[in-house]
Amino acid sequence: MRHRHLVAYDVRDARRLRRVHREMRGFGDALQYSVFQCDLSTKERVLMEEALKREMNLKLDRAMIVDLGPVAGGVAERVAFIGVVPAEDVGAGGAVIV
Repeated sequence: MRHRHLVAYDVRDARRLRRVHREMRGFGDALQYSVFQCDLSTKERVLMEEALKREMNLKLDRAMIVDLGPVAGGVAERVAFIGVVPAEDVGAGGAVIV
């Protein structure tokens, strides 16, 4: 079962930041430069965590991973945007606050 995850990271070095961002693009969609929405199986989450640990300096950088629950369980209704909404969410059941 796939779960939607919200992943945010704080990387202090520009080179590591670019590498982490590049890795994260393989796991989900960027909502902001350092915030991703990822629909992952348990195995994919482990792979993502390994990729983050490999690219980050764990003494200086950090990532937060929030499990929002099963993708099929109405998770889209638990996420709302204020302001500019990513284009892929408009008309696709994503929340839009006007």
